[in-house]
Amino acid sequence: MDNVWLTVFGFALIFLATTLGAALVFFFKKDLSPKANTIFLGFAGGIMIAASVWSLLLPAIESSQDYGNWKFVPAVIGLLLGALFMVVIDKLVPHFHKGTGEEEGLHSSLSKPKKMFLAMTIHNVPEGLAVGFAFGGAALIGTNEAFLAALGLSIGIAIQNFPEGAAVALPMVGQLNSKHKAFLYGALSGIVEPIAAIIGYFLASALASAMPWLLAFAAGAMLFVVVEDLIPDAHLESHPHLGTWSIVIGFALMMVLDVALG
Repeated sequence: MDNVWLTVFGFALIFLATTLGAALVFFFKKDLSPKANTIFLGFAGGIMIAASVWSLLLPAIESSQDYGNWKFVPAVIGLLLGALFMVVIDKLVPHFHKGTGEEEGLHSSLSKPKKMFLAMTIHNVPEGLAVGFAFGGAALIGTNEAFLAALGLSIGIAIQNFPEGAAVALPMVGQLNSKHKAFLYGALSGIVEPIAAIIGYFLASALASAMPWLLAFAAGAMLFVVVEDLIPDAHLESHPHLGTWSIVIGFALMMVLDVALG
């Protein structure tokens, strides 16, 4: 496949996976069970942790050879800035965490379904940026191998987007009393990913020297989402073994994808 179309496919794939996950509302009669919720969110968390390390932080360090013994600096600072970016977003955007029942962001009269929708939309921003940075970096390198590595990240994000789409849409059914509206909310929560990917792609292409910083920035934002939202919402304390193994399996799968394609 031509590298341009490979990039388009990688961007579309992450949105399509969210949409397919949201479509589960038409096959489930009720919300996810607590065990299924733990498995889904734990698995997604494991993939994001592995993607942050294998697909973002390690390449950031490897591409910082000009810094000599200080080549860890872009990765460390970028990581912290990415996490800080998500803190700012958390403080500004009104949203609701279903798992903890906590509301964050500026005061707003938005309904609970809309705040739940915004919570998952926030999650998807760093994932889209990560995919965009990966393909932008591949465009700078220009090899098929680099594009395949970026595709591996896109596939990993898409795999974890499937349960995330379901995790958004299924609880919405009870709130909205409509499966079609719940599906629409779930699907639209993923539209921010290809948008963020396009932004990330052009940033990476235009700022080649900043590539290590950008990769680490995406990793920091993704790790923040995992620790701040996915793990608490998974309620690992209720099903510790299920949750732990879900995270481990998700991590292992993303690691395999990265090594096999990268």
